[in-house]
Amino acid sequence: MKPLKINTQNFNWGERTYIMGILNATPDSFSGDGLYAQNAQKALVQAKAFVDFGADILDIGGESTRPGSEPVDADGEMRRVIPIIHAIAEHLPETLISIDTYKAEVAEAALNAGAHIVNDVWGLRGDPELASVVETFSCPVILMHNRSNPASVEVRESLGNAYQGAEYNDLLEEIKAELLESVEIATQAGIARDSIILDPGIGFGKTVSQNLELNNRLNEIRDLGFPILLGPSRKSFIGYTLDLPTDERVEGTAASIAVGIARGADIIRVHDVKEMVRVAKMTDALVRR
Repeated sequence: MKPLKINTQNFNWGERTYIMGILNATPDSFSGDGLYAQNAQKALVQAKAFVDFGADILDIGGESTRPGSEPVDADGEMRRVIPIIHAIAEHLPETLISIDTYKAEVAEAALNAGAHIVNDVWGLRGDPELASVVETFSCPVILMHNRSNPASVEVRESLGNAYQGAEYNDLLEEIKAELLESVEIATQAGIARDSIILDPGIGFGKTVSQNLELNNRLNEIRDLGFPILLGPSRKSFIGYTLDLPTDERVEGTAASIAVGIARGADIIRVHDVKEMVRVAKMTDALVRR
C-alpha cells in the first residue's frame, strides 16, 4: 500500500500503529465521556492532552452511535462539532482532525472548518451525497462495515446496550464483500483508492461472539489491500465478555487492540489514549520488527 499524506503528516502503512483519539461531543455517549457538546474549551483541553499522550488523529463526533441512541439532525450535529473543530484547528494546527459523521452537510461544514478526514460509520450508504463531498475535498475517508438494526438491541443495565447481531452465513466473507461495495461507491464517485481506509465495524450489528471472531481474523480484512482502522475501545463485547461496565474495560480494550495490531490493524480508535499508545508501542515492538 502506498503511503498516505494527510495535511503535513505521512502515514507509512505497516511501519507503526497510528492512534486516533475519540472526542465525543454528545450527551449520550455509551462510554460516558460525552462531555464537550456545550464547551469547546473543555474539548480543546482534552485534545491537547491526547496529542501530548501521542494521538495522531482526533476523531470528533456529534451523534452517538451506541445501540438504541436517538438520531440527531444535521443542524444539531453541526452545533456540537463545528466549534470544537474551529478551536482545535486554531490552537493545534498540526493536529489531524477526523469528522465522525455519515451526513454530507455535516462533513462539508467540518472540512471547511478545518477537519482533514471523514469517518463514515455507514460506509457511504447513509447519505448518497457524502461521496461527492469527500471527492470534492480530496480527503481520506474511513469506510465502516455496519449491519446495525435499531430493533435488535439487547439491554443490560450494568453493561450498557449491545446489538444482538445480524444473520451471517459466512461472517468474514460477507463483511469483506460489503466493505468492497462501499469501496465501489467511493471509486465510482472519483475518490482515490489510496485515500480509502477500511473499518470492519467491531460492535456494529454483530454479536459478542462475532465481534471476537472478527477481531481475531482482522488479517483477512487487511488482505483486501487497504489500511485498516480498528475501534474496539470500551465496547459492549468487551463488557459482556468480562462482565464489566464501560469505565472498567481498559484491560479488555488493550487485549483487543494488541491482537488487532498483530492481525494487521494500522490505526486504533480509542478513548484511553495514554494507555493505548503504550499498548500499541509494545505490540509494535513485538510484531513489526
